[in-house]
Amino acid sequence: MIDHLSRAVISDPEQNSTSERQESIHIVPDSKMTPLRFRKRTLHETKIRTHSTLTENMLSHKVQFDGRIISRNGRDACRELIGFFFTHDQSLTIYEYRQFGKNRTNVLPFIQKNIYSHQCGRRKGKQYQLGDFYVGANLTFLSSDHPRLPESIKENTLLILRITDIDQIALDSLKTDSVEREDITSQEANDRLVLKAIQDALKEQLHKRGVRILTGLGKYLQQLDKEGTGLLAKADFKQALKAFHLEVSENDFEPAWQILNGNDSGKVDYGEFKRAIIGEMNEYRKSFVRKVFMKLDFNKTGCVPIIDIRKCYCAKKHPQVISGHSTEEEIKLSFLETLKDACSKSDEVSYGEFEDYYEGLSIGIVNDEDFVNILRTPWGI
Repeated sequence: MIDHLSRAVISDPEQNSTSERQESIHIVPDSKMTPLRFRKRTLHETKIRTHSTLTENMLSHKVQFDGRIISRNGRDACRELIGFFFTHDQSLTIYEYRQFGKNRTNVLPFIQKNIYSHQCGRRKGKQYQLGDFYVGANLTFLSSDHPRLPESIKENTLLILRITDIDQIALDSLKTDSVEREDITSQEANDRLVLKAIQDALKEQLHKRGVRILTGLGKYLQQLDKEGTGLLAKADFKQALKAFHLEVSENDFEPAWQILNGNDSGKVDYGEFKRAIIGEMNEYRKSFVRKVFMKLDFNKTGCVPIIDIRKCYCAKKHPQVISGHSTEEEIKLSFLETLKDACSKSDEVSYGEFEDYYEGLSIGIVNDEDFVNILRTPWGI
């Protein structure tokens, strides 16, 4: 659940771009509620003193959401974002939470308040509307339009943000008042069916060996990416699927490729390819994976030394240890060996490699809380 934002922190959203350049926003922790890592986040209260023609009532018609960056860069993937979509003018703005020390958290401008459009997919060029905001939705932006973004993000043409949580009460209320139609085109509906059919077929193949395949596949695709762009050709993906004995018929593969290769460039981001044909764990599960990695990556580098993984992993409460079938050391070594197999470097684990391990593990676990407990027990979160 998203934090309630209780106080105004900007004087005028119409002048947001100016105020964003001038200052960041200080956050005071609140002991009552905490959705992620921070508390009492104070942004965009409905009672705002405005100097423009915008009324407080107009500014109150907004929906608040949490987000993350879809990226192989661990530092970027673990950034915590919070955004607002204003229905009165269809604009949006996004901020990033930054922690300084143990008790001080600032909110810094990330995407300036403006009206934006989809930058890829079937809706490319269409302006964002209320129906585009839901948990699991992607928001795409051209990195070149935002010169103040971190350099690691600007290396990519597209910035892709995933909505991880949303103020559902506000969203439902705004939808009730809205006359906007939330049409899913027949093309979009067909795309979803095509990809879902492949995911369902592969899920059966991955059920008992998901960890080994997903960690190995991620490493294999990275090795094929000789130029380091994150983009691979159709032949590369077919080669990878064959190498890991993942059977996708030509009749299924071709429509999927047409969907992913929407710009006809002949190359597709391999992270996007994996998410599309294999699927991914839901945002609730992923939030705990990110929480564990952020705890381990206390230097905020996006990578964690294997030695730190070994120190922090506790197998004391593992079922096989409790039953006496294995020792703590045996369980720990088994975990580390599997994780190391996924790593491109022998002495450290990147966020993407860490996530791949738990993506594979997630496939065989139906209940969300069972998966969360598997994370909580060894990592103490």
